[in-house]
Amino acid sequence: MDEEEDMRLARMTPEISRRTLTMLRGLAGLEPPEQVPEDAMLVADAILAEHGTDGLRVLVMTLAAWATAQIENVAELSRRSHEAVLDAMELACLEANAED
Repeated sequence: MDEEEDMRLARMTPEISRRTLTMLRGLAGLEPPEQVPEDAMLVADAILAEHGTDGLRVLVMTLAAWATAQIENVAELSRRSHEAVLDAMELACLEANAED
């Protein structure tokens, strides 16, 4: 990224980080779980409408940073490697897709 782009994204990061956390609070424990993608898409659409693709980029960067930290946390707490945690996540996705 160039300096101008970096500054532009940095200006919107606090707001989008706050909205990401609000979204996650609403999604955690949501029933039925199939509702999670739909609700997340509403947030993504709102950010896209307000901030354009830069806003979506910040949303993705924020989610990636938080997800990575949590994967590392789960790996440490479960005494598994990062790869083992990711393999378990991938297996869950494959099993969910097989049910469709």
